[in-house]
Amino acid sequence: MRMRSDAIKKGLARAPHRSLLKADGLTDEELERPLVAVVSAQNEVIPGHIHLQQIADAVKAGVRMAGGTPLQVNTIGVCDGIAMNHEGMHYSLTSREVIADSVECAIQGHQFDAMVLIPSCDKIVPGMLMAAARLNIPTMLVSGGPMLAGRDKCGHQTDLNTLFDAVGQVTAGTMTEEECAWLENTACPTCGSCSGMFTANSICCLAEALGLALPGNGTVPAVYAERIRLAKKTGMKVMELVERGITALDILNEASVYNGMVLDMAFGGSTNTMLHLTAIAHEAGCDISMDDWDEVSSKTPNIVRIAPAGPLHIEDLNAVGGIPAIVGVLGRAGLLRGDALTCHGTVAEWVAACPAADGEIVREVADAYSPTGGLKVMHGNLAPDRAVVKRSAVASDMWRFTGTARVFDSEEAACEAIFGGKIHPGDVVVIRYEGPAGGPGMREMLTPTSAICGMGLDHSVALITDGRFSGASKGPCIGHVSPEAAAGGPIALVEEGDRISIDIEAGTLELEVTDDELARRRAAWQPPAPKYTRGVLARYAKLVTSADKGAYLQ
Repeated sequence: MRMRSDAIKKGLARAPHRSLLKADGLTDEELERPLVAVVSAQNEVIPGHIHLQQIADAVKAGVRMAGGTPLQVNTIGVCDGIAMNHEGMHYSLTSREVIADSVECAIQGHQFDAMVLIPSCDKIVPGMLMAAARLNIPTMLVSGGPMLAGRDKCGHQTDLNTLFDAVGQVTAGTMTEEECAWLENTACPTCGSCSGMFTANSICCLAEALGLALPGNGTVPAVYAERIRLAKKTGMKVMELVERGITALDILNEASVYNGMVLDMAFGGSTNTMLHLTAIAHEAGCDISMDDWDEVSSKTPNIVRIAPAGPLHIEDLNAVGGIPAIVGVLGRAGLLRGDALTCHGTVAEWVAACPAADGEIVREVADAYSPTGGLKVMHGNLAPDRAVVKRSAVASDMWRFTGTARVFDSEEAACEAIFGGKIHPGDVVVIRYEGPAGGPGMREMLTPTSAICGMGLDHSVALITDGRFSGASKGPCIGHVSPEAAAGGPIALVEEGDRISIDIEAGTLELEVTDDELARRRAAWQPPAPKYTRGVLARYAKLVTSADKGAYLQ
């Protein structure tokens, strides 16, 4: 069987190449086997990645057991939590493209026969999946797994978002600094991706529906021995794909992307997953639009509510069967494409083996939290090209809201006003010039949303932005407003004191200003000067597409 890696190891002309590979310690016997890249994002900064060397070692053991030669390469990662609410967040979404490019360079430069991707957190997972679509070789993904939830002094589960809320509570005087310090030391108790259905865990769960990860990838906790066994099985499975000639795009295609969208709506994942899966679909040659998301949402029941939409965490979902329990409910209801191929068979075969729903953490369709999806696409004169809200994490009394615009041209300015007590019930906080190009990098707004919640304003104040939100964000916060302010979208024309109407059930977002007045403001609007004129952010701002398209680079 001819292998891609023959290009670097076969024939007389490749004697210099073999010499370099032998300098790595490889034997002739190892060079005869398929070369499998083990692509790890291990580092000592991100808690979801600090243990990934152990996962990589387990993957390599699985590859060797199945007759391959594993070789590890590494890429970067940015921790969204640590990058939050300062200049570092400009680099988070930007890193997704850097990661995709770096994986493509490493694999193509060395002509690997297959690869196993080992991410855990927010931008790293989609960046690697985008690369998988570009490269189209036998590919598997295994993440480092979710963090366990913490516990407060009353035994209630806590997580990273508990700390962001606590900052607002201390500011409001409803929590002491000593209580906050106790949570600081207990809310993130283990390695792993943050413990709720935040962005990292959302996209790791979607990797199962996309078919490139084994069942359990999204939910088996990082500290469980089962995670190591899963990594070994992943290494073995990629060799099976090599033997059968199954490549990434045999699995990652229109059918699997559709199934990913359905699963996303069923468990109400992070709004970021809409951004990422749209970009992944583009790389796979099966573009999807916000209208496609809206259609899927309209017919997919929301049957799971994990933090921030509810009190439970990923470990609780894992205990009742994980993603297979959700897939079983959706598949038996005829909501999935059963013909879609996964790394372990068809979705129809998977559904037949899935466990029954427990009825509490994973509900049946007839007892769904909502007959429509956990994420809602918004549209209107303020967002002609759409926006998105995590409906399942918004209290029903805020599904319809009309308020007074409080306009800020940066996240920092908005946070200063919120913490300064300048935001009041009935306000709609508008944060603009934070979109993909205007940010640049479409910063996450977990700090202002958590401050609003922590200060008890989440039932009386809404937030709208052309930026995006952490998967941990909750409350009436609408992001991805498109076109963004830097492109001259209507959000750039909002003025202090305007009235804004939100109807989440109807999916409408309206600026109550006449067309004539908007035309007058548009004629007077001037595009802002670039915030960065050199380096990666300057390049990113020039090349990035809008949020509704997935913010991929042109």
